Amino acid sequence: MKPINVGLLGAGTVGAGTFFVLMRNAEEITRRAGRPIRITAVADNDLARAQHVVGDACTLTDDAFSVVDDPEIDIVVELIGGTGVARELVMRALKNGKHVVTANKALLAVYGTEIFTLASQKGVMVAFEAAVAGGIPIIKALREGLTANRIQWIAGIINGTTNHILSEMRDKGLSFDTALKDAQRLGYAESDPTFDVEGIDAAHKLTILSAIAFGIPVQFNKAYVEGITKLQASDIKYAEQLGYRIKLLGITRRRDEGIELRVHPTLVPAKRLIANVEGAMNAVQVYGDAVGATLYYGKGAGAEPTASAVIADLVDVTRLASADPEHRVPHLAFQPDAMADLPILPIGEIETGYYLRMRVVDKPGVLAEITRILADAQISIDAMLQREPEEGEGETDIIILTHVCREKNANSAIGKIEALPVVKGKVMRLRLEGLQ
Repeated sequence: MKPINVGLLGAGTVGAGTFFVLMRNAEEITRRAGRPIRITAVADNDLARAQHVVGDACTLTDDAFSVVDDPEIDIVVELIGGTGVARELVMRALKNGKHVVTANKALLAVYGTEIFTLASQKGVMVAFEAAVAGGIPIIKALREGLTANRIQWIAGIINGTTNHILSEMRDKGLSFDTALKDAQRLGYAESDPTFDVEGIDAAHKLTILSAIAFGIPVQFNKAYVEGITKLQASDIKYAEQLGYRIKLLGITRRRDEGIELRVHPTLVPAKRLIANVEGAMNAVQVYGDAVGATLYYGKGAGAEPTASAVIADLVDVTRLASADPEHRVPHLAFQPDAMADLPILPIGEIETGYYLRMRVVDKPGVLAEITRILADAQISIDAMLQREPEEGEGETDIIILTHVCREKNANSAIGKIEALPVVKGKVMRLRLEGLQ
């Protein structure tokens, strides 16, 4: 049978991994796909790098547009990243009637709606398993494996860099700055780690997961995003003493009023499986009404884990390339004309528990004042920890865990607590999820 011809845009880490895995496992992949899949053209600004990767196996060019315009190319694999030229290339490939495989979570989180609309109009597919959680097949699980379920919530560790940093802070008692520098030295963090440590990368991925889980348009601009840069080693220590671990979680939850879509550091009970995911690993927990809780774990980045997802998409597209577009799995799991118009809830309307750490003057009556404010806001206390002050020290830390309440009520109470003369500085507030 005639091979499927692939144009590869980007010969970096993932591009090279895709080429090598496809070559190494060519026979097995052909048996699965029903026909050979071969990379016939590679575009990269660094031709020397591309030459080192592919040798003389295919055509090399520094003009990516020539690849998407090539009539012999059936599938374009976009591994350039970003939302600039990558968007232009993907849109042009779709206009040319080519299927697209991409690992570009930022592109889909911001421009997914227009990309999927154009693909539907042209009768072609956009496959993006590699865009979320590297080699973990979470997109396929949500779109196909859990299709019988009404998804209730998703909570995921979907950024390996931040999980590595938090693991080092917990294991070694490091400050955030020290753990970050160590992650950069080991190659887990970029020289500019902003996208990772500020939660932006995780929010891109969560936006995609939320759209598939609930059948809503991608709406990255409505996600609440908070990173880990303000975390202190003391908070990780106090959380441990209370039976919790702190993870940067992406959380999306169905509520009667709309959808929660948020990324932030989160206390998770230490007995939960997801709380024990360490290092640069990823894990996504999904709760469906029929299946209950399911957990997906594995490497979230790296050349060959991500290549595994890219090639799985290539096989899927190859199998379905000649199928009636109406009979393919929809891009966001739900039929395009059946998407829901559910609002994304503002952060003040979410409901969760809270970890509150406050520095207070060590004298009688302080705790009574604080608990009165919480009671007036109808916030009940689940647990409390008070650090014994050192001899001669006039201040101490009080840590309070609350039951679930609405965020705007918690914010109001925190403001009143901070206004107390006996409270020094700002209250450290972290959200808490039981993940029952």
